[in-house]
Amino acid sequence: MSTAKLVIANKRYSSWSLRPWLVATHFGIPFEEIPVDLSKPDFKADILEWSPSGRAPCLIDGDVRVWETLAIIEYWAESRPDLAIWPKDRVARAHARAIANEMHAGFMALRSACPMNLRRSFAWKDRGGAAAKADVARIEALFAEARARFGAAGPFLYGDFSAADAMYAPVAARLDGYSWPVGPQTRAWIDALFALPAFRAWKAGADAETAIVADDEAED
Repeated sequence: MSTAKLVIANKRYSSWSLRPWLVATHFGIPFEEIPVDLSKPDFKADILEWSPSGRAPCLIDGDVRVWETLAIIEYWAESRPDLAIWPKDRVARAHARAIANEMHAGFMALRSACPMNLRRSFAWKDRGGAAAKADVARIEALFAEARARFGAAGPFLYGDFSAADAMYAPVAARLDGYSWPVGPQTRAWIDALFALPAFRAWKAGADAETAIVADDEAED
């Protein structure tokens, strides 16, 4: 059987590519990485060779093609039920899926004001106004609830690293990279994520990139 292919965009910028890549890498799911460069004029044509949506990431596994981040994670969770990609406890799993979907559909003010950029750091300033601050407050409340109810066994949202942590990994990059003031519990989660070998591997890849995407370069 051939190895699945995971098509991703630039590690410096692509928050959606980061999420399934982290899951597969952390849980030891084999895949061949197919990078496409957002900075190239013909990026759209390149990605359309793989992804019918014209977006990254996209997973190709034999005759299966999955072109959406959360759907890729769910595909792997169904394919490998032996792995705790989602928490094994039913209540914790339901909670994890709820907050993952809230991330998937929300927090647009924070995401717009603070594009992910893993090779730059910014001094704190008010980016995104009240709406972005409300996003961060909601994220911190979700983290506090997950940690209090389900996180006793380890440093991640549900104790052990899971898909929920992967879905919020770009948030860690944004909060840290733009020097957002956060509470100690959120800071501890960010530090745990940054220490994860899979995240460190992604960051090393981002550090090695030279391409610049002007639309994803925030002002100082």
